[in-house]
Amino acid sequence: MQSSMLLAAAMAAALAAPALAADGAKLYTERTCASCHGKDGKKPLLPDYPVIAGQNAKYAERQMLDIKSGARANGNSAAMKGVMHLVSADEIKVLAAYIAKLKP
Repeated sequence: MQSSMLLAAAMAAALAAPALAADGAKLYTERTCASCHGKDGKKPLLPDYPVIAGQNAKYAERQMLDIKSGARANGNSAAMKGVMHLVSADEIKVLAAYIAKLKP
């Protein structure tokens, strides 16, 4: 019985894995990040939008999660809030890792 529970848990984790293994560059384009931050994260649409290339992954993840939840509602967060409903928590991790690897 216990081994079947472990197998079920492993299968559930495997089904969730595709989101974690998603290609960050593809998500960056699909979730419209490039529209405001530039295709390389270095050329934002507006001067007061942040350059995100090379940003610390944990920091970027926290900012996206806070904007998504409404915990962060200052500055240009309102512009991003409209997009964050398209992004899952797992995808936020992937995006944050991708952004961190972009060359500033």
